[in-house]
Amino acid sequence: MRPKLIIVGGGASALMLASEIDTKKYEVSLFESNKTLGRKFLVAGDGGLNLTHSEIASEFIKRYTPSDFLKEAFQFFSNHDLINWFHHNGIETFVGSSKRVFPKKGIKPIEVLKMFSKKIENNKVNVFFEHELIDFNGQGEFIFKNQEQEKVVKSDIVVFCLGGGAWPITGSKGNYLHMFQKHNIQTEFFQASNCAYHVNWPSQFIQKHHGAMLKNCQLRCGEAMHLGEVVLTHFGIEGSGIYPLSPAIRKQLKEFSLAQVFIDLKPQLSADEIKKRINVKASKNLSASLNKQLKLTPAQIAMMKAHLTKDDFLNIDKLSLLIKNFPIQIISAGPIDEAISTVGGISLNAIDESYALKNLKNHYVIGEMLDYDAPTGGYLLQSCFSMAKFLAQTLNLKAHI
Repeated sequence: MRPKLIIVGGGASALMLASEIDTKKYEVSLFESNKTLGRKFLVAGDGGLNLTHSEIASEFIKRYTPSDFLKEAFQFFSNHDLINWFHHNGIETFVGSSKRVFPKKGIKPIEVLKMFSKKIENNKVNVFFEHELIDFNGQGEFIFKNQEQEKVVKSDIVVFCLGGGAWPITGSKGNYLHMFQKHNIQTEFFQASNCAYHVNWPSQFIQKHHGAMLKNCQLRCGEAMHLGEVVLTHFGIEGSGIYPLSPAIRKQLKEFSLAQVFIDLKPQLSADEIKKRINVKASKNLSASLNKQLKLTPAQIAMMKAHLTKDDFLNIDKLSLLIKNFPIQIISAGPIDEAISTVGGISLNAIDESYALKNLKNHYVIGEMLDYDAPTGGYLLQSCFSMAKFLAQTLNLKAHI
């Protein structure tokens, strides 16, 4: 008789695992709290389904904080392996200008989800919708809520794929930690990542420049640096340039209750080169010169004016240094339910190298419910797919032994 294996959740990790687990060796059932699979998968793909990133594997793995827990899984199933996997399953991809990988133009996210659903169906996985896990006892019994009725399911092996704390509209609520805490599983509370950050801009400045974009900037927080663009908002700052600094920002917020970010508005120029390009005599005033000679936008110029006294703004030495190192004080992260992703969940100290919980035999945890950080750009999806593919291989081999 085949051992019973249940997958709890219906997101990216669960989709890959249910597609790749060997149902000749296991009797597999998947339990999803929503009416359909991959709801977050579809919502995340609303503006283009960013499947992964095309950079070389040796650099790719460094994007995670921490990264050691993922190395073996990523080596087994890398970003290039994932691209080939999609190709083999009829989903052609292309690399965008940002080096992110998307389904070929014309292939909608729903078609990618249908591919997964078909694979799961062909793999003879039993799928149960509207089944929300409300408790488990650590002895192979799992209690699900289905249409106000409680249902006890017994299984030999379980893989939890419950997602993180962001996107509650998709069912990813992160409200399951108490179940694990009862079994002395170390957990960390969920925090926003890849999110907006609160900055107290001068009111007159932000009223005029709300929504302005700072392009091609280098942002730094501590030792972490990233080249990208950010948007100025009434709340503060957000965008691809600051999202990768989330781990460093959270660390400073935790230690000091404030975080200091520095923006280099002209990373391609040194402070000396900037001084040489500022030619006050060639323009009617300094602001016009900054716009003409350095291509600084009105928002960038106004931002510096709001930060400096008039005398300091007219001091070319001080101004040049500020252009290279403009300070922003971050007060807090944005609301967790508006974040792109979260950190927190099941501590990495609670699992072994195969993603099994150390305290509970045959209980596995994969995906965003683990406490790690992945930047935007396809890295989170890749990590979910890598863990699931690696675990499927581990379980398939384990059943064979």
